[in-house]
Amino acid sequence: MTIVIPDLRVRVFGIRHHGPGSARSVRQGLEEFSPDVVLIEGPSDADPLVMLASESMEPPIALLAYATGEPSKAAFWPFAVFSPEWQALQWAAKNGVQARFCDLPAFNVLADQGIRTVREGDPLSELAAAAGFDDTERWWDSVIESSSGADSFDAITEAMEALRETVPIDEETAHREAYMRQVLRKTLKDGAERVAVVCGAWHAPALVGALGPAAPDARILKGMSKVKTSLTWVPWTHSRLASASGYGAGITSPGWYHHLFTANDKTITRWLTKVARVLRDEDLPISSAHVIEAVRLADTLAALRSRPLAGLSEVTEATRSVMCDGNDVLLDLITRRLVVGEALGTVPEETPTVPLEADLRARSKTLRLKQQAGAKNLDLDLRRDIDVERSQFLHRLGILEIDWGTPADSEVRSTGTFRETWALQWKPEFSVSVIEASLWGTTVAAAAASRVVSKINEPDITLASLIGLLESSLLANLPAALSAVLESVKTVAALDHDVSHLMAALPALTRTLRYGDVRGTDVTALIDVADSLLIRICTGLAVAVTGLDDPSAEEFRDHLDKVHSAVMVRDDRDASARWLQAMAGVIDRDDVNGLLVGRMVRLLRDSGSITETAAAQRLSRALSVGSAPTAKAGWVDGFLGGGGLVLVHDRALLTLIDTWVRQLREQDFIDTLPLLRRTFGAFEAGERRAIGQAVRGGRRVETTVETDARRGRAAMAVVAEILGARV
Repeated sequence: MTIVIPDLRVRVFGIRHHGPGSARSVRQGLEEFSPDVVLIEGPSDADPLVMLASESMEPPIALLAYATGEPSKAAFWPFAVFSPEWQALQWAAKNGVQARFCDLPAFNVLADQGIRTVREGDPLSELAAAAGFDDTERWWDSVIESSSGADSFDAITEAMEALRETVPIDEETAHREAYMRQVLRKTLKDGAERVAVVCGAWHAPALVGALGPAAPDARILKGMSKVKTSLTWVPWTHSRLASASGYGAGITSPGWYHHLFTANDKTITRWLTKVARVLRDEDLPISSAHVIEAVRLADTLAALRSRPLAGLSEVTEATRSVMCDGNDVLLDLITRRLVVGEALGTVPEETPTVPLEADLRARSKTLRLKQQAGAKNLDLDLRRDIDVERSQFLHRLGILEIDWGTPADSEVRSTGTFRETWALQWKPEFSVSVIEASLWGTTVAAAAASRVVSKINEPDITLASLIGLLESSLLANLPAALSAVLESVKTVAALDHDVSHLMAALPALTRTLRYGDVRGTDVTALIDVADSLLIRICTGLAVAVTGLDDPSAEEFRDHLDKVHSAVMVRDDRDASARWLQAMAGVIDRDDVNGLLVGRMVRLLRDSGSITETAAAQRLSRALSVGSAPTAKAGWVDGFLGGGGLVLVHDRALLTLIDTWVRQLREQDFIDTLPLLRRTFGAFEAGERRAIGQAVRGGRRVETTVETDARRGRAAMAVVAEILGARV
């Protein structure tokens, strides 16, 4: 057996990342050991950022390292209030002690890797299994987090040393530990008398005792790849610390751990009070009695399980039984709101960043838009200047694929009101998105305009995509990009001979024409483009609808509906007449799919271009002998699809369809039923009910139910007793 002689100048604190018990123990251990240098697991090239870990920085936060010029290659080192590493940084700052990071530099970590969140996996599962726990979180919570102390570090290191004898050390771990030893050697050589090392418990055995010669570690590190790297601090969230997010060292309950670390007394009572507050916010009748009984149950469960204090499992079971009445849906709400939580950290303005992020912060502050982790709806009144600017700002971020705000309604762009609703939620990964977008410009407006222009030149861009860019440029108020997009739209539209492409592009363009003035945007330059598209659509419609099979006809029907709606809302008589005439020219042809003929007849009828009588005659001819039943059903689907109110008011049409269905032969009915069921199933419930009553001749079908007077009297007596009434 090898006897390890400890170096009394070095104290190694083997911790679990993001453990409140470990964090308390580290602070206690540092107070007792009183080092003059604290080495902390983290990228050593981030040392210049240590001084920024000040009181103005509020966790959860993360160190972000990204390859300079290639920001998609990035890595994060997260910290929460209850992270032992963060507490070590705070202790060092408070006591005027030098703090440094001692892990592999980020320029090595990123050399051959993409985006990652740096922490090793959890090696503690085997120890938990050996102790009879099937859940590592619960084992650590029981052994460490609920009963912490500085004396536990030696025992943890000893356990890790035994575990490492059975688990092989991978190459990445060997590189990291060799670098940590090199940093520790240099720190001692530079004259440090007492060095504290705060690192993952897994690495602790590699740093205790005599370090040995430096040559073997130098050989391990020789030849490692490097890449030019930039580093900064960025806000983080509790949900991103959770293991469900995919974070390698994630924990299942960051919100609970935050509470354990910050609640100095009455931990369980304070937690269950928070639970009660969340449930009351959902209008549930939770009283103080619920809290008292839940606390008693949690403490009782802890005693039965021989635990010194109630842990998360006991608190969760008490919450489910007392406050949620066994309802797992409510328990899931508590898990999301409290156990995981959505706290978002902050970093000081002097934190180094790219110019684009600085502009984003400044504009957010001016527009009074606060970055927060929880989702929040923002209602904008576009008659107010500040709300117009907010809308333009959020649209610009959307162009840059920084989706801080997303339209709460998918049809927000098509509404002709002065109201716009956005769902705001800031996510930590947006920090990388901002860096990636910085290559387009130094301000949000300039970057968005450059991004739009770059998309114009992408190969195989479609006319519909260009119209989308045109609409986005208008909504974001990017005049520099608008002219370039407009010229590209004219060019592509002139060269595109596919009518379906033209039809896909027209609705968005018309939407912009109709509602551009809501945002004070000049859209007169688009009128000629819209007129040109419509002329070419009307000219090519006859050819485009020829010989389409059923799937293609269904897709084309969607184009018909959207173009018709777009044309009719323009309030342009010439455009409307041109479009209606184009449809009227193809409804009598035999080579057009019945689904499309039925749809065009319905559109012409609703617009008054053909009379109700003429539409009924065409439906009658379509249902007459000569066509397959499925083809007739397709005609009916085209005519009625999207709304059956016409059958409620036009009894002649209803009689035609009812008679046709009743006369179908058995096999024809079986073949036709799926399509008819889809057509009528899409109607509103009220429409279906009214059609059913009309088919029955307007008579309601009354049903009789036998009653049991004896049982009724018994039920009424119980109700009367509850209400305190006499019967």
